[in-house]
Amino acid sequence: ALLGFGALAPSFLSPANLLNLLVQASATAILATGATFVLLTAGVDLSVGAIMFVAAALSGKLLLAQGWSPPLVLAGMVLLGGLYGVLNGFLVARLGLIAFIATLGTQYLGRGFGMWLTETRAMNLPESFTQLASARCLGVPLPVVVAALVIGLAHGLLIRTPLGRQVYAVGQDAAAARKAGINVPQVLWLVYGVCGLCAGLGGAVALAQIGSVAPTFGMNREFSAIAAAVLGGTSLFGGRGRVWPGTAFGAVLIQAVENGLHNANADPYLYPLVTGGIIFVAVLLDSVRSRLLTALGRRRIRPDEATVANP
Repeated sequence: ALLGFGALAPSFLSPANLLNLLVQASATAILATGATFVLLTAGVDLSVGAIMFVAAALSGKLLLAQGWSPPLVLAGMVLLGGLYGVLNGFLVARLGLIAFIATLGTQYLGRGFGMWLTETRAMNLPESFTQLASARCLGVPLPVVVAALVIGLAHGLLIRTPLGRQVYAVGQDAAAARKAGINVPQVLWLVYGVCGLCAGLGGAVALAQIGSVAPTFGMNREFSAIAAAVLGGTSLFGGRGRVWPGTAFGAVLIQAVENGLHNANADPYLYPLVTGGIIFVAVLLDSVRSRLLTALGRRRIRPDEATVANP
C-alpha cells in the first residue's frame, strides 16, 4: 500500500508526510488498542465513538464555561471514558446482556447525552488545549508518544502478565476458563474498562488535533478501531491477536490508505469505499482462518477418538 501510493504521489513517502501519517494514526491506534482487549474475549464495543463524543462535549463545556486547565480536562476525559467502559462491563458481565446489544444501547445513550450538552452546535476549543497536538517530546510529536506508550503498556499487560493470559483464555473458551478457576466476569469488566479508558484518551488526542467539538465528533470511530484490530490479525471470534505489532500496524494501514488517497487527489467519496473494501477483505480472511483452524483441530482429535472407541 505504501509503495503503491508512493508511485501515485511521490510526496506520500516523504519523511514529513510519513511523520504526519503517524500523528494522524495515533488516535486510531489508541482506540484500536482498547478494542483489541474486547475482541480478544469474543466481545465487541460499539460505544467507542459515543464515549469520545460525550467526553469531548463535557470537556468543551469545562474549558469554555468553567475555565478548567487542559491537563485537568484531559484527565477528566480519560476518567469518564473508564467509567463508561465499566458501565458496559456491568451490562455484559453482570447482567449477561449480549455485548452487541448492550454497547449499541450505550452508544445511543452517549450520543443523545452529548447532543444535549452541545445543543447540536460546534464548540471551538482554546489554543491552550489544541497546542497539545503540536507539542513534542524529545523531538517526537506528543500524540505519537502517547500512542506508543499505550501500545507498549497494553502489549506488556497482555503478553507478560497472568491477567493477559486470562483474557486470551476467556476468548478461546469462556466455559473452560470458568472451570479452570478464572473469574470471567472480572475479566470482562477489565477489558471493557480498558476499552473505555482508551476511548477517552483517544478522544482527547483527536480533539486536540481537530480543535472543535462538532455533533459528528467520534461518529463511526468504533468501526475504524475494530477494523484496525482485525487488519492487525485480531480475530473477531476471540482468543487470537496482538496489540504489537498487529493492531498498531492495522491503525497505520487504515490511516495510510486515507492519507494516500488524499495525496493522490482521489475523489473524497472513494475514501469510505476503499476503506470499507479493505475491512471486508480482512473480516473475510479472519472468518476463513477461523474455519480452517477449527477444521484442523477436529482432524487432530479424530485419531484419539478412534483409539478410545477401538482399544
